[in-house]
Amino acid sequence: MAIFSLQAQPTDGPGWLDLARRAEAAGYDALLAADHPGAVASPFVALAAAAAVTSTIGLGSYVSNAGVREPMLLASDVATLDLLSGGRARLGLGAGHTPAEWRGIGRERPDVAGRVRRCVAVAEAVRALLDGDEVTVDTPELAMRAARLETPRPVRRIPLTFGGANSTLLRWAGAHADVVGLAGLGRTLPDGHQHEVRWRAAEIEHQLACVAAGAAGRAEPPALEALVQQVVVTDDAEAAAAKTAEETGLTVAELLATPFVLIGTEDEIVAAVAEHRRRWGVTRFVVRVDALDPLTPVLARLASTG
Repeated sequence: MAIFSLQAQPTDGPGWLDLARRAEAAGYDALLAADHPGAVASPFVALAAAAAVTSTIGLGSYVSNAGVREPMLLASDVATLDLLSGGRARLGLGAGHTPAEWRGIGRERPDVAGRVRRCVAVAEAVRALLDGDEVTVDTPELAMRAARLETPRPVRRIPLTFGGANSTLLRWAGAHADVVGLAGLGRTLPDGHQHEVRWRAAEIEHQLACVAAGAAGRAEPPALEALVQQVVVTDDAEAAAAKTAEETGLTVAELLATPFVLIGTEDEIVAAVAEHRRRWGVTRFVVRVDALDPLTPVLARLASTG
């Protein structure tokens, strides 16, 4: 069965709470909030508010920048969310890419290797803190001394999603994460926000091979999730995909074959979801808030077919 989560961010209180209720009623598995300090609302505060008006939907960051988040504070935030939501918290982590987020805390963004080392160190420290362990680390990327999360304790083990496309981190995620979120994004462009895309079949296969290499020997490999950049319900998929295909340098056929867009009639989207599972092993999808209403009938159909 395909699982869909909704990524959104609050712009006002009543609208955010209404969105949380609607997402839960529509059958979304989780409500996910972006984490870009200074550019969007605090995800854990927003998700705690959403917890108060929902009862079943998961709640998580998607994804928190391990480069600018300290493990103790991050572990405390997600454990508190888990406590307040009755065990519905999720934690998404990534290496970060926006230079302004580092400058905002008085640092310059490290090179790729430095961001990778920091992400792994933070992920391992947060996981250990949430498991109740004492953590001491002394490396150039992270320093912690006898850190322990005494309270609050999570209600249950909090699932970890790694989001990104770096080969080293995909291998690490294959070995350690519960969910690997495939963003299909490559080099960060000069604006610090946009990216090159890695959406061609060979590029997706490379990412999946990295995950599989890391997961070798695991009894239960991580679930694979795609961050969907465009959702359009239409009876003319080729026309709707043409602009994005041109912008990304893909053919329309290549674009429609990726799990990073869902474009077509309801029947075509249902078929595409099944094909992504068959071809890539992708069983989870994260969509943006503008897909909430258009995809609701599709979610109902997917739920009924299993």
